[in-house]
Amino acid sequence: MVYQLNLKFIIHKRVIKKLLSIILISLVAVAGAKGQSAADSTLLLPKQDLQWWRDAKFGLFIHYGIYSIFGKGEWVQITQPVEDIEYEKLKDKFTCEKFSGKQWVEAAKNAGCKYMVVTARHHDGFSLFDTKIGDYNSVNSPAKKDLMAEYAKAAHEANMKLGFYYSPLDWRYPGFFFPYLYRRNAEELKKQTYTQVRELLTNYGPVDVLWFDGGSDNWLGFGGVSYNLDGIKWETRGIDKPYTGKFSWEPLKLNKMVRELQPKIVINPRSGWMGDFQTQEVDLKGKINDRPWELCTTLGGCWGWVPETAKYTMKLDSLIRLLVTVVCQDGNLLLNVGPKPDGEIEPLQVQRLKEVGDYLSKFGESIYSTRGGIFDVKWGGTTTTDKAIYVHLLKVPIDGNLSLAPSAKKIISATCLNDHSKVKFVQSAADIKLSKLVNKQNESDVVIKLVLE
Repeated sequence: MVYQLNLKFIIHKRVIKKLLSIILISLVAVAGAKGQSAADSTLLLPKQDLQWWRDAKFGLFIHYGIYSIFGKGEWVQITQPVEDIEYEKLKDKFTCEKFSGKQWVEAAKNAGCKYMVVTARHHDGFSLFDTKIGDYNSVNSPAKKDLMAEYAKAAHEANMKLGFYYSPLDWRYPGFFFPYLYRRNAEELKKQTYTQVRELLTNYGPVDVLWFDGGSDNWLGFGGVSYNLDGIKWETRGIDKPYTGKFSWEPLKLNKMVRELQPKIVINPRSGWMGDFQTQEVDLKGKINDRPWELCTTLGGCWGWVPETAKYTMKLDSLIRLLVTVVCQDGNLLLNVGPKPDGEIEPLQVQRLKEVGDYLSKFGESIYSTRGGIFDVKWGGTTTTDKAIYVHLLKVPIDGNLSLAPSAKKIISATCLNDHSKVKFVQSAADIKLSKLVNKQNESDVVIKLVLE
């Protein structure tokens, strides 16, 4: 049974606005927090099973749901806010007449992406797949489609690595906001999570990535919204103080189930378990030295669709620079688009994805299957393989000279991949000196390949 959250029945109207402002401040803080993840390394994928993901470097994220109809982002139910009864009526308008799993996958392929992650269900609780939990899903909407089935089929046929985003939290459940008051309801929410994760990992063939969001105990109540009787006010426990009540998602139990269902699946860290990799969101904070990592950010300035998406779509130069910056620091880039209410990805974003794909068709050897080298904001960075060092010049030095750290292997040749011209270099025990560097065509990235013996 799904218990609908209506704050009017929980607190007096005059404190609703104050509570929502606290929630919004808390959710921003929680989203950027490291959290208290269970560090059980026995669940980690062996290096050989994670290698494809580390070699992939570039993936496409897609946020789509009934929130797309509003055109105000995927958090619209909370940020407006929209009363639950009114919000759920959006299901009856969900026709997604231009949705095509093949077109979504084709856009990712044309971009040079090696994997995809699509929101099977976001925090509003509306599922884009066939589920035995209630009727709040795309199959029971006017669309009458299991969108994830069509997407999964297209991904498998195109040899695209398949990923599902899943949110354990669900705003329809007061047990999420107040687990200490609505324990039984919180347990119903937990039952839904385990059931639907099992469905996603059982009904759609091989699944390569499971991307949780909002499922750790730190998220409960958006950082712990509670009423302080001593101070007579609503407050949070603070993100550095995880929920310690009786309810728990039991993340180790959840992820053991995931491993049993899909033994080689790559799992992110937002379920309360440490995950196979670390996640940075929106803002690039730099290299994570001890673990594989991924930056997820948006192409159009938002996760879910807004009418201004085209206006805020990243320029190609900025996108190339972002990708290079991430990969030189040994990370992956998961780039998001939010399709329009009808399911079609904005044409400008499709075009931009194709343009970055053109870049990768020319310089892909310097991105895919590499490991990060160094990064310097003054000029760019390097990526490496056993047989080459790739120098990415995002800004060519004014004097045309660049000094790099020494290499234990002998350099056989240096070539500019942009125009296949030879590059002058001098290798010594102290450093590698490149000279007479130029950007003849004013390109976003000048790539120098140093072939190693």
